[in-house]
Amino acid sequence: MTGCQGELVEETFDVFIEDKDGNVILDDEVVSQKNGFLDLWLPRDQTYKVKIEHDGKVVESELSTFENDGTCITTMQLS
Repeated sequence: MTGCQGELVEETFDVFIEDKDGNVILDDEVVSQKNGFLDLWLPRDQTYKVKIEHDGKVVESELSTFENDGTCITTMQLS
């Protein structure tokens, strides 16, 4: 069994997620887990705009939850 370790363990992030129609799915603070990752569950078969902020740094990306999409996103980096 393998695993990943993120750099920012048990840190608070401002997370904003909306669907393609502009409906807000999440607008709240989320604390990263002991592995440094955020655990977010989104409804299937949709596309989302995601914005994550922490300590003055921001990352924005588009994610989708269709059948062949990845479930572990490691490409979003704060800058």
